[in-house]
Amino acid sequence: MHPFAGAVLTHCKNPFCGVTRGMDAEPKLFIMPRIAFAELVAIVAGVMALNALAIDMMLPALGLIGDEFAANGNDRQLIIVVYVLGNGVAQLFFGPIVDRFGRKRVLMWALGGYIVGSALTVMASSFTLLLAARAFQGVATAATRVAAIAIVRDQCSGRRMAEVMSLAITVFMAAPILAPGLGQLVLLAGPWRGIFLTLLIYGVVLALWLGMRLPETLAPERRKPLLPGPIFSNYLEFIRHRTAIGYTLASALCFGALFGYISAAEQVFLETFNLGQRFPIAFAAIAGSLAAATLINARLVSRFGMRRISHTAILIFIVANLFHLAAAVSNGESFVLFMVFMSVSFFALGLIGPNANALAMEPMGHIAGSAAAANGFAGTTLAGFIGGVIGQFYDGTTMPIIIGFAWLGVGAFIIVLWTEKGRLFQPHTPDAQP
Repeated sequence: MHPFAGAVLTHCKNPFCGVTRGMDAEPKLFIMPRIAFAELVAIVAGVMALNALAIDMMLPALGLIGDEFAANGNDRQLIIVVYVLGNGVAQLFFGPIVDRFGRKRVLMWALGGYIVGSALTVMASSFTLLLAARAFQGVATAATRVAAIAIVRDQCSGRRMAEVMSLAITVFMAAPILAPGLGQLVLLAGPWRGIFLTLLIYGVVLALWLGMRLPETLAPERRKPLLPGPIFSNYLEFIRHRTAIGYTLASALCFGALFGYISAAEQVFLETFNLGQRFPIAFAAIAGSLAAATLINARLVSRFGMRRISHTAILIFIVANLFHLAAAVSNGESFVLFMVFMSVSFFALGLIGPNANALAMEPMGHIAGSAAAANGFAGTTLAGFIGGVIGQFYDGTTMPIIIGFAWLGVGAFIIVLWTEKGRLFQPHTPDAQP
């Protein structure tokens, strides 16, 4: 028997029960399988780490890849950008599929696609083919993100959902902290293609684990048909919901800053600050502040609520970058100054991300798959595009990153102000409990 299998009963008062039919066509009641809290966090973290590893692990290799394929300067940033854009755009298509065929089935097929995409990157013989393989990787992992968030929404809501997402992000943040260092170790042992081979192996291990341990969390009677009308209606409902679209866009602007930093990080640390092989250490130090924030958020959200924490964090993000900009203009940039203010900014992002996403998903439980897709499409695609633009403005200094962070923080604050109709720091109604 599956370790999370739900019983099939003829009578049930459990709110997670739903009606289904067995072989004899008699109506029966299905209990939604409940995943243990710790394993739910681990599953979501493991799935989310696919993206973190695929983005950050090859940062030390971008120069080598650019040299081999004659793609130098800012062009090598496309290895990151095409992955992010493919990931964002594809999420829009996977939402209805996740709501129709279930979470686990789509997730397993997506992991298969990720493994194939990793194999194609290993075999790529030109920069164009490498970019195509990276885009395919991004498309495959889009389905994993949609399915994972839908699973979380199936299992919990409100502050409990924010707690799960915070803990999952804390665990998965070990990936960007360690990923550049792991990539550097692979480069010491072999060519850059070994990094993509490592991603392939991780995909295989994750697929085996989820295949054995993950239950299906979408009850049969909640599955929705793949019809253009209902699909369009679901997405329109998400767009029209002030809270859902508002927090999605605010989060997208903030994480556009994050992607801008990531796309240019290799050049900033190697060219602007001349760190050489110490680059992964500096990158990990800044990423560590984000991981610390998500861990702290998991402890604070039940006490202070999602709105109060996220609104405060956005203001911290804005103030930190305005001070950074003023200091860099008046006294010039330095490595220490950059590290301090980037760490503060990333700490704020660690508080914004899980709370903003939970607030966006909170009213969307009845269309969790489509909502997760719309949230991911708007968030990832917009963030990836903005990040790509910021990265292309890299001019040998940190000024494009600092200016981008400051402007995007202000934009996110304005959107949140509109979303809450000017009422900040206080929830309109109590956040939903588990």
